[in-house]
Amino acid sequence: MITESLKSLYTRDLSKLKTEIEAYQNEESIWKIDGNILNSSGNLCLHLVGNLSHFIGAILGNSGYIRNRELEFSLKDIPRAELIIQIENTIKIVNSSLDKLTQVDLEKEYPIEPLGYKMSTEYFLIHLIAHLDYHLGQINYHRRLMDL
Repeated sequence: MITESLKSLYTRDLSKLKTEIEAYQNEESIWKIDGNILNSSGNLCLHLVGNLSHFIGAILGNSGYIRNRELEFSLKDIPRAELIIQIENTIKIVNSSLDKLTQVDLEKEYPIEPLGYKMSTEYFLIHLIAHLDYHLGQINYHRRLMDL
């Protein structure tokens, strides 16, 4: 079933997120912004764990997670160790939530319309991987530019 592939991809890419955050030589650089770089890697990391914890954990897995999207972009200077813990917890939440889904669940309409239109749960889960990878690339580029 596709959930095993989804779990593998989310685990792989969230693990890459953890590796990127760990790779900063200077922990303060995680939070740097400059010129046209408006989002720090720290804020993008918070956004990714918030996004997945909400759309997969809370909506599909009934985890009880309450999202505060505004804080994902306004919090600053969260210690690297805390970011790592949040990433690790997100891997667990995503995997446990995906374990609960059947093929019938994947074919059902996703319960809300975050993109402004109806879509299957499977479609939205694939979209969320693309979203994760888009920001993961930004974080990699941010690290190479800002961690001097």
